[in-house]
Amino acid sequence: CFEHSFLWRRRKLRIGAILLKELIRYMNRNDLCWCGSGRKYKKCHQDYDEHLREMKFDFTKGQIRPMKKLINNPKDIEAVRAAGVVNDGALDLMDEMVQPGVDTLTLDNAVAKFLESKGAVSADLGFEGYPRYTCISVNDVVCHGIPSKDTILKEGDIVNVDITTKYKGYYADASRMYIVGGHAAENAERLVRVTRECMKLGIEAAKPWHFLGDIGAACGKHAHDNGYSVVTDLGGHGVGKEFHSEPFIPHTGTPGTGMLLVPGMIITVEPMINEGTHRVTTDKKDGWTVRTKDKKLSAQWENTILIPETGNEILSS
Repeated sequence: CFEHSFLWRRRKLRIGAILLKELIRYMNRNDLCWCGSGRKYKKCHQDYDEHLREMKFDFTKGQIRPMKKLINNPKDIEAVRAAGVVNDGALDLMDEMVQPGVDTLTLDNAVAKFLESKGAVSADLGFEGYPRYTCISVNDVVCHGIPSKDTILKEGDIVNVDITTKYKGYYADASRMYIVGGHAAENAERLVRVTRECMKLGIEAAKPWHFLGDIGAACGKHAHDNGYSVVTDLGGHGVGKEFHSEPFIPHTGTPGTGMLLVPGMIITVEPMINEGTHRVTTDKKDGWTVRTKDKKLSAQWENTILIPETGNEILSS
């Protein structure tokens, strides 16, 4: 039951807090830091651990501390930043190629060739059986649209191109919206604009020593204030050393809830905003393509961001 699950979760969190205190108590200041940076603990994460130990968490709000494996050291961060440069280059190529009359398979193949030229690969290809290098989602397709020679872009379409690059073992993930031909119906252009604003507000809310719920609250409020709904079945995620890692990033929520955001975390902020209902369906034939249940338009923007000591930094856009 819910009560049992909640009490068990709270017990585990308390055990975790005790273990953290013991780790800090017995870790020598001159030991190498647990983050793998190669620096001494006293010059790396000792202050971080002590700050975390002093924090009080409200378990009734689901506030939890992040696992240490989610904290990236400077070497990791530089590697993700480099992957982000390649990923942005692939998206820049899409800026030039997305136009009326182009099929989405042509766009997908162009990304594959670009990544190969940079010594990188697509993280999408083969992931849980996904068959292509990118996800290209048109109009009522929310995400995971499979590129095809039969999907030919038309003037006035809105299309999302989502690319995840694996470069030297590290991942960067981002997507952009395009209005094919430069003009679309007023409602379509407005949805694309507001969705990008939602993403930017979510990124602004992603600050060290704040909580995941702050991101969702910022995205969701702006979407709802503009008469839109937020997809809740899908969301952002941790990224960097893995393609998908914890935490799950919801794009609607309550401030001050969920996992604590701390320096060294790398996550995606990628709100999927629908013109109509937030409900979605997954194509039964291909098992991937997610569409709005009411067939109305959907839009998405995505950035990979770093939580540094202050503010945040965009690593791929």
